[in-house]
Order: sequence, then structure tokens, then C-alpha cells
Amino acid sequence: MTSEPAHEPGAGRPGEPVRSRRIRPAGSEHPARLDVGIVGAGRVGTALAVALHRAGHRIAGASAVSRESRERVERFLPGTPVRQPEDVVTAADLVLLTVPDDVLGPLVRGLAATGVPVGGRMLAHTSGRHGLAVLQPATDLGALPLALHPVMTFTGRADDADRLTGICFGVTAPEVLRPAAEVLVMEMGGEPVAIAEADRDLYHAALAGAANHLVTQVVQAEDLLRLAGVGQPARMLGPLLSAALDNALRLGDAALTGPVARGDAETVAGHVQALRAYAPEALPAYLALARLTASRAMAAGLLAAPDARRLLDVLAEVPG
Repeated sequence: MTSEPAHEPGAGRPGEPVRSRRIRPAGSEHPARLDVGIVGAGRVGTALAVALHRAGHRIAGASAVSRESRERVERFLPGTPVRQPEDVVTAADLVLLTVPDDVLGPLVRGLAATGVPVGGRMLAHTSGRHGLAVLQPATDLGALPLALHPVMTFTGRADDADRLTGICFGVTAPEVLRPAAEVLVMEMGGEPVAIAEADRDLYHAALAGAANHLVTQVVQAEDLLRLAGVGQPARMLGPLLSAALDNALRLGDAALTGPVARGDAETVAGHVQALRAYAPEALPAYLALARLTASRAMAAGLLAAPDARRLLDVLAEVPG
């Protein structure tokens, strides 16, 4: 296996990506087996570490501050030493920085400022929002930056690593490291999807809006159904929402149904009246989503202009 020498702090041209001695050149079937460190043994980091261990990599250490994190390491990564972040980095070829978005930047700056030997090591974060820029302080010292975002929610259960199978990862990497990034994702069971650095905020907004707001909408609907006397809202909503999601993914805007897409202004007015009376906190979201639905229905040719005007008059009401 041929390689380039590791880029140690202060050597060579700052900011120039280089290959670690443990990474095979582009065109190889897979990278060499790596010593993997986890900085932030939360749900995501633990799941990825389990998947990489299954693929044959060695888990060299994990940092875990909270009691829950330490117990998670002991349960899912038995025998893995719990170390300080700088010791985890020193012991690893691939470091997973699986910390919250707002902590990631200060963590990387801290590692760079304190002289932790990042040169020649792959530093991979799992933030959806961030690309490579957040890793720049370490990249300037010779670290090999990767952004590997698993498009999945994690619960902390034993099946989290299994959830990686077949999912997409949003991957941002320097061109020379892209083959290694893609192989790592595939070794975890995922499908790599390239995301440009400039598009990371838009990419993450789409995912967060879909997944997080979906939970809010479903839980809100359950609350409203309970107010309406329904004893088992989940039983009622499950088949409806499963069909709606399937139709939306297959058909796009053609899957739009309901009173807004049909232009039933009187029905929508009834919704507005009921929400104002029983759940005023839910009314602003209903109005905003109904306007967006109407706009998409019009653009798709599903909603005629006269019906749209009557509907928009109703939706123009300000909660009071």
C-alpha cells in the first residue's frame, strides 16, 4: 500500500488535504481497517461506532461526560476505554466528532489550539448543518476533514445501528477523500449522497423541517383528536399518515388531497373557528401550512383560481 507522509502541524502547506497512511488510494476496494475514536458518545456516535466495529474497524476509545454516555459505551461498546477527548484523538486514525452542532466549532478550535496531534487523522463530524468549514482549524494542521451526516433519527436503543442500513448519508469531503468517505458510509450500511459545502444549510433545513415538524404536527393532531373525544388517536392516524407519506414520496404534489387542495373554503373556515376556540396555539401553524398547500395546489393545477381566492380570504384571517 502506497501513501503520502502524514501532514504534521507546521509542515507543508496549511489547509492542503493529504492522505493518511492508513487510507488506500482512490480505486481501492475499501480503506484499511482503522482505529476509531468517538468524541461524544451520544446516540449517533455510539450507533456509528457499533456499525464500524461490525465492519471490522477497532474502537480505540470514546469520550463520555454524562452518566448516560458512559453507560451507553459500556453497554454497546464493551471493553472500549473511556478517555479524555485529546486522548481519543491521539489513539485514533478516524475520529468521529458526534457532538451537538453548537459545540462542534468550539471543540475543533480547542483541539487545534491545545496542540492535539490531528495531522494525518480523519476527523469526521455528523452534523447536518455543517460542512467542512467548521473543521478548518484542524484541517490547517493537517487533519483530513469529512462531514458524514446520517439521515435518520436515533433513540438510544439497541437497534440504532441497524437503522443505518439502507439510509442516506449527506457527505461533504475534499475530492481526494471522497472515495474513503463513501466507503466508510457503505461499510456502515448507508448510501453516500454528495452535498456541496454551500448547500448544507438548505439541505439541513429540508430534513429538519420534514422530520421535526412532522413529529410536532402528528402529536398536535393526537391532542386535537383527544379533545374531540377520540380515545386512541394513534390508531386512527396511523393508516392515514402512512398512506399520505407514501403518496407524497411517490406522487409529489399530485398526492395533495383534502379541503385546502379542493378549495373548500367553508370547510376550512370551520377548521379555523374550531381551532380558535379549542386550540388557539395551533391556529398559526394551520394557517401557514394551509397557505403553502394552497400555493402548491395552484401551481400543480389542482386548485382553480376562483376557489383559490375564496380559500385565501379565509386563510388571511389573523388569529385573535
